[in-house]
Amino acid sequence: MKIEKSAVLKALETISVPGEGQNMVESGAVKNVLVFGDEVIVDITITNPALQAKKKTESSIQQVIKEKTTDKAQVKVNLKVEAPVKANNAPEIKGKPIAGIDNIIAIASGKGGVGKSTVTANLAVTLSKMGFKVGLLDADIYGPSATIMFDVVNERPLSVNVDGKSKMKPVESYGVKILSIGFFTKLDQAVVWRGPMASKALNQMIFDADWGKLDFLLVDLPPGTGDIHLSIMQALPLTGAVVVSTPQNVALADARKGVAMFQQESINVPVLGIIENMAYFTPPELPENKYHIFGKDGARHLAEDLDIPFLGELPLIQSIREAGDVGRPAAMQDGTVIEKSFIDITRNVVTETVRRNDQMPPTEAVKITTMAGCSPVNKK
Repeated sequence: MKIEKSAVLKALETISVPGEGQNMVESGAVKNVLVFGDEVIVDITITNPALQAKKKTESSIQQVIKEKTTDKAQVKVNLKVEAPVKANNAPEIKGKPIAGIDNIIAIASGKGGVGKSTVTANLAVTLSKMGFKVGLLDADIYGPSATIMFDVVNERPLSVNVDGKSKMKPVESYGVKILSIGFFTKLDQAVVWRGPMASKALNQMIFDADWGKLDFLLVDLPPGTGDIHLSIMQALPLTGAVVVSTPQNVALADARKGVAMFQQESINVPVLGIIENMAYFTPPELPENKYHIFGKDGARHLAEDLDIPFLGELPLIQSIREAGDVGRPAAMQDGTVIEKSFIDITRNVVTETVRRNDQMPPTEAVKITTMAGCSPVNKK
């Protein structure tokens, strides 16, 4: 069966670009259609930079063309993202306001206790082992743990002079540059601050620090979707976000909210994917057995449901906890299942970051002028 260009265009008229009312032909999103036998090439331009919007657009085009023409059609989608023109030439904050930092990745979780900080520490160490220059900002103001996990509890950032300005020099451990409120408080001292005070402390650690040249700055966010998260997203144009969850429904419900926060129209930070922590337990004496204590494949199914990448799973292993407690991240255990798991997940994070940078414009720092940025939203 010969595929006609008119049939392809008619098929494309039945779908729209995510977030737009008109079909993609009427809206002008479809720029060109070429047909060579069974091969169909569609050039399309969208304005939504979200990774989810791009994937949904591509899959919808491929599916509808095969349904309306022939299932033998070989569909190639050339998708380009162009940011919409702002009305009244409104100023935009684009790019990276911290000179020398290429990618800023937020690590988040809806619920506490899912191992987010442990995952962040081990991702940082693994990136460093891969040869990247890495920094870690412990933004969990009320429960900082980076100083413990990197065995730098007794260290303090030094003051250095940079271009005539006094700046903090991050503490370095295992090749990772670290800043945390834990450097400035005692282990038994509670941080009793209101939002503005916490936000001010974060801004100092971000902008009054001499981070130097970094390939990745990982930001360990506190649990939930509150004031600290908004402060970070207002201060920094995040490259993307990674959400950590256990497989159980209680944690997944909050992880879903965490993803929804980043996908709000007023925030719109690309979600690079979900990591499933404590996916299963394998006793050392029974290495072939897997016990799914918190449920099976919960985060994987959530990723499929939300149409975002599943970055991998981490086992529930005692030595991961022990390594964090003694300040030597478990990913440094060469030749172990733990090291392999973190290498696989870190590679996926890097891959999704590269893909995001190739296909989307830089994320803007969020500009929130009303309480609209704090309103609840519903996501599928």
